[in-house]
Amino acid sequence: MAGNPDGLYIMLISVHGLIRGHDLELGRDADTGGQTKYVVELSRALSTHPDVSRVELLTRQVFDPKVSDDYAKPVESLNEKAEIVRISCGPRRYLRKEVLWPHLDSFIDNVLQHVRKIGRIPDFVHGHYADGGYVATRLAQLLGIPMGFTGHSLGRVKKARLLEKGIKETTIESQYNITQRIEAEEITLGNANMMVTSTNQEVEEQYQLYDNYQPRRMTVIPPGVNLERFHKPRMMDSTSAMIAEIERFLEHPRRPIILALARPDERKNLATLVRAFGENRELRESANLVIVAGNRDDIRHMEKGPRKVLTDLLMLIDRYDLYGLVAYPKHHKPEHVEELYRMAAKSKGVFVNPALTEPFGLTLIEAAACGLPIIATEDGGPRDIVGLCQNGLLIDPLDASALGDKILSALRDRHRWNQWSKRGIKGAHKYFSWASHASKYMSIVTREIGKPRKANHMVSTRSKSRLPIIDRILVCDIDNTLLGDDEALKALLDEIQSSDKKIGLAVATGRRLDSAIKVIKKANIPTPDFLITAVGTEIYYGHGLLEDDAWARHLDYRWHPKELRNAMKGFPGLKLQAATEQRRYKISYNVDPAKAPTVSEIMAHLRKQDLHAKVIYSHQAYLDLLPVRASKGLAIRYLSLKWGLPPERILVAGDSGNDEEMLRGNTLGLVVGNYSPELERLRGRPRLYFANGEYGWGILEGIQHYDFLGAVQIPDEK
Repeated sequence: MAGNPDGLYIMLISVHGLIRGHDLELGRDADTGGQTKYVVELSRALSTHPDVSRVELLTRQVFDPKVSDDYAKPVESLNEKAEIVRISCGPRRYLRKEVLWPHLDSFIDNVLQHVRKIGRIPDFVHGHYADGGYVATRLAQLLGIPMGFTGHSLGRVKKARLLEKGIKETTIESQYNITQRIEAEEITLGNANMMVTSTNQEVEEQYQLYDNYQPRRMTVIPPGVNLERFHKPRMMDSTSAMIAEIERFLEHPRRPIILALARPDERKNLATLVRAFGENRELRESANLVIVAGNRDDIRHMEKGPRKVLTDLLMLIDRYDLYGLVAYPKHHKPEHVEELYRMAAKSKGVFVNPALTEPFGLTLIEAAACGLPIIATEDGGPRDIVGLCQNGLLIDPLDASALGDKILSALRDRHRWNQWSKRGIKGAHKYFSWASHASKYMSIVTREIGKPRKANHMVSTRSKSRLPIIDRILVCDIDNTLLGDDEALKALLDEIQSSDKKIGLAVATGRRLDSAIKVIKKANIPTPDFLITAVGTEIYYGHGLLEDDAWARHLDYRWHPKELRNAMKGFPGLKLQAATEQRRYKISYNVDPAKAPTVSEIMAHLRKQDLHAKVIYSHQAYLDLLPVRASKGLAIRYLSLKWGLPPERILVAGDSGNDEEMLRGNTLGLVVGNYSPELERLRGRPRLYFANGEYGWGILEGIQHYDFLGAVQIPDEK
């Protein structure tokens, strides 16, 4: 990819849906909508900024005969400075976003390998939606870079609306994994340097529902519109095949068009628009209704949600006998969208968005740029758009009668229609261009990165370390994993030392360094190649026990130990451990489970005070507060990236809750037979083996299971 090597490297993360740089399948399903289009166009816009040399849009790679082969291509160029990079994430087939959560850690590990291949660390990473935010947060933590977040749709808001519909909480949880989504959003909000929203309402009414609501870090930057595609009707415009497709439905095709363009989703409220049209005699006699609701072949074979919406629409059309008055084409191409807007504008019609809620409303700006006045829901983004452009009306999406009256009024007043049309075109150019979006975005990114910038290279290493030459490494927790059975430990060490493979040995422990070294020496364990101590807050190398200063600096991010200790004072059942157990980046407590608050209660309490820490509960007796960038799992991934050792060549063995994070992802995980109950929920993950043997015997069993001293067998993900 071309570009100035001294320019910024921006990485965008949008995991779910079907993303490609051409012929976007918008409306194909609930995961391939406005966010898909937004991230592709954002990538292109950022790549045109003079301070940017490289933009990557990372998404999930999909191999599935039900979708195009385009989504399997590892790399797709958008222009000379921007490309889509598709990363493996769990099973190869296409999956809806709600079932991707168990595979996101693998996605992260695969991204790190991609970064290693590129040979340059991004300057900024930006996550989109909750899953992309989770990935971006972990990457920012591992790489030590600033990050941004755009929610697009928020879990707390979705949960509230589903509950209002009378759907049971257990149903919501099972269908949407809503708790995991909300927690990912909370963590992302706590780590993000900037949050980009489309409207002020998002900030004021949606993000404020979160414990980590910090409006000073939020920036409203409306999405842009491709003004080369979306423009007012011109004399030289060619006749579109889509016009003929629409006109075949209509008895009087020269009447003004009421256009609606949305995927078949209940939240888009298209049924209310049909009722508004069907119940207003004057409207039926003076206009046509055109509803473009995604693409379909056979409604019977669609997913339950879209099938119900389209069936209800057809039933309403039949109920009001709207044949000859309503067009509802089965197919359209991306390039037909702007033609539909211009067709409606030529007819002196209007564009209607009756959605129950609209976080932004990109179609409203597209319509405005084509000179088509808009009538839209009073919720969310339309308020900002109509407020800036002064090109239409806001409506109550639940009042069908009032909606019909307002549409009729808009069509009858030709002078006002002409004013709205002109204002919409002017407003779209003034407020909603991609160039202005990219300029504002990059001014914030540059500020967050800081000046002057230094060249961003991989960290150099000591020449005498074994790490550059080993091709695999065993990483063990100490207590109750490596130690606990002297005979098993001796057998394990003999097995490793007799191997002809270049195998390393490391430990990851909750103990402080001096305590870890003491027990290692007492057990006659060779000096580890590296030691991750104090629950992942400190990293030391080899015989010299050289501390990784870069990791220490990395952990300073939003770490305020004094304020955290003060905030924890009021909780019952928690008692600070001895001073010797406290570290610079670890605050440790003994726990009385009968009296202590839950981990979620502690986290909510801290977030409301704008304090950020990981809360690690283990052995049902201990609780540690760590920096948001700290954990044994993150330390292992940091070392994997730094030393170029693939996660698949790292065997991780543990027994308790503070080992959980390092047991997830693409590393080969091993839980010894004497494990704590907190780890039971991980059972069933493809790269996590639960041994029957305890202590060292369990480790030996895991080594044999993975053939770790041989060819290394990596389990398949199905």
